[in-house]
Amino acid sequence: MNSTPSSILVAGSANLDFVVRAAHVPAPGETVLGRDFANFPGGKGANQAVAAARAGGAATQMLLGLGEDDAARVLEGSLEAAGVRMHIVRAAGVATGVAFVCLSDSAENAITVAPGANAALKAEHLPSLSGISHLLMQLETPIETITAYARAARAAGVKVVLNAAPAQALPGELLDAVDVLIVNEGELAAIAGAGRVGDLLARLKVPTVVVTLGSRGCCARVEGSGYRLQPSFPIEALDTTAAGDTFSGVFVAALSQGAELSAALRRASAAAAIACTRLGAQSSIPSVAEVDAFLAERPSGTSDIEALTELATWCGLASP
Repeated sequence: MNSTPSSILVAGSANLDFVVRAAHVPAPGETVLGRDFANFPGGKGANQAVAAARAGGAATQMLLGLGEDDAARVLEGSLEAAGVRMHIVRAAGVATGVAFVCLSDSAENAITVAPGANAALKAEHLPSLSGISHLLMQLETPIETITAYARAARAAGVKVVLNAAPAQALPGELLDAVDVLIVNEGELAAIAGAGRVGDLLARLKVPTVVVTLGSRGCCARVEGSGYRLQPSFPIEALDTTAAGDTFSGVFVAALSQGAELSAALRRASAAAAIACTRLGAQSSIPSVAEVDAFLAERPSGTSDIEALTELATWCGLASP
């Protein structure tokens, strides 16, 4: 795959997910008897790369660290099948990253990650940014590496998008190099503190900040032009594991193809909704055609007004 002016580079994690289904996620010290067990290719970075390519239809590359093991081969196969061009850092003697996932009957999950080869990514591994429009990253690789990539991309005129997950405080030099920040409510609180969503978004100096709000939808704050709201699409959730990653990948894919922010939010929300109705991480991510069909059946209009009002009120942007 050749780079084009709208190519995306995802730099981040790739894990093999070990998933057990159970009635509920265990509390500390509790043992829960599970049921079905399966392996799925995952990792926030790899999930987002697959989403950008498969559901977003964007030319996508990925920089990732892998071991020399069977898990690596599974992950490579999934990325290749999605059409993602890979830049692999092979970590000799280090296992490929894995995640242990407990998935409850209510579609909630608890995840523990062993980073393995994901920690092998260093500043010097960043490939050429020629033809790259957006660099998309997460926080499952070393923070100093992420910061170095962000600063290099900013210097090269590439838009830097950071999905600040898992939640943690971020150094100012990293935030200063980010053009678009994507967070959920917990991640937003870890970065900006306590308060109403709209107020927290306003505290951050990143030009564009998007917060996903689960079943409520999402809200974006754009420097100089206010807020954008996108209510969620009602669905029967089966597995929410890759919903946020699907959102991030499709959102950046839409931006790279010239979509306006509101259209990108709507498309990303639709893809994430579809992913929630399927098991697994990358296996749950829909195709471009499936997202198109989903949106065609749900045209926006006056029926969205009540949902928009509820979302605005929740975010503190409207009076209850």
